Amino acid sequence: MRRRDFIARMAASGVLAVLSPRYAEAAQRVWRLGLLTLAGTAGENAFGSIMLPYLATRGFVEGRNLVLDVRVGTEEQMPALAQALVSDKPDVIIVTSDWALYPARAATSTIPIVAAPMGADPVRAGVAESWAHPGGNVTGVCLIAGELEVKRLSLLHEALPSVHRIAVMSAHRKVVEAGFPPLRKAAAEAGLELVEIWVESANDYDAAFTAMRAGGAEALVIVPTPELFRDNGALAALSAKARLPTIGGFRESAIQGLLIGYGPSLKELGQQAASYVERMFNGAQAGELPFQGPTHFDFTINMKTAKALGVTIPPFLLVSAEIID
Repeated sequence: MRRRDFIARMAASGVLAVLSPRYAEAAQRVWRLGLLTLAGTAGENAFGSIMLPYLATRGFVEGRNLVLDVRVGTEEQMPALAQALVSDKPDVIIVTSDWALYPARAATSTIPIVAAPMGADPVRAGVAESWAHPGGNVTGVCLIAGELEVKRLSLLHEALPSVHRIAVMSAHRKVVEAGFPPLRKAAAEAGLELVEIWVESANDYDAAFTAMRAGGAEALVIVPTPELFRDNGALAALSAKARLPTIGGFRESAIQGLLIGYGPSLKELGQQAASYVERMFNGAQAGELPFQGPTHFDFTINMKTAKALGVTIPPFLLVSAEIID
């Protein structure tokens, strides 16, 4: 086949990129990519809708030169799933939360692991020697969740300056509570009282909101653990029923009905993680790739929810927020 005809056929099939030297190796080798994620959370969706399309644009395409090994389960199942995944020897493992990261790291010290994302500071958690030089087999994206919860509490208080008693709802107490001291300190300094509510599953939500109201909560911060983020819609309905102005962890939280959403761009987080997978496929070492933090934060206010709750948002907040009517 003449070179001109070959190029034309490749362009028509959408795989012209493999002709570039940058993609030459990707056309000749098959990579194995593992995913370890909690069941029923946003991790799988982000993997399929953000990370895989990003990798495809870089020449790594499922069914052509990329084989996926996806392991999904509960928190209790993570250690066994991690062991099974490691035994199949993927080239890189993506983990979508702290609850997947720690079992994966316990299962292997050699296979590169990309956090997409993790919440705890990787150095304090013992996952990395430093942000700039992790030094082991783990790198990726880190939210530093404790700092984000402080910011969410501050935004909620700015939106509702007369409020003094605020509930904080979270799951996975064994892991999450370790990051609460900055939040408790910020609340005390602002003259706020926190009502801490811990849930184990969606079956606890009704009782949790009953406890909030019994405890005199006037507003609510929802910590975006994977399950609580997954259940944004149900939690928004319960918040509305309890007439609790609520802030959630991402733009999508406000879109689904909470009063405010604040947090990193999920698209950016997914693309950051996928870019590290690409670099590792091309020979980069995990221990030499610095941990990244999010660079873009979405601040979104749902004005329909505000109207339903009878809440007036201060103008200075409206100026800086994305407004959903």
